[in-house]
Amino acid sequence: MAGEIIHVGDASLEGDAIKSDMTVILHFWAEWSGPCKTLAPLLEDIAPEYAGKVTIAKINVDDNQATPAQFGARSIPTLILFKNGAAAAQKAGAMSKSQLKAFLDSHL
Repeated sequence: MAGEIIHVGDASLEGDAIKSDMTVILHFWAEWSGPCKTLAPLLEDIAPEYAGKVTIAKINVDDNQATPAQFGARSIPTLILFKNGAAAAQKAGAMSKSQLKAFLDSHL
């Protein structure tokens, strides 16, 4: 489905996201986080625009604690961009839609 956001966990992250042929943006989030609640609709809004170029994946840090530790995601929201199976860029904190798009565009 175009513009779909996938949900991953510690066990499925590598197969679903990291080993993807596409660029992947991984959103570290938690239900209780206000900044995460602000960023989530922005990701949903841009997902159709970046369909076919970027896979957007979300991982709940409360339910999946190994992955944030593995990638050094110490605050939420954190976005890590993966290219060719490796972390290529990272951005933490709330951001506007234009900042989010600029972050993605600068790494595509």
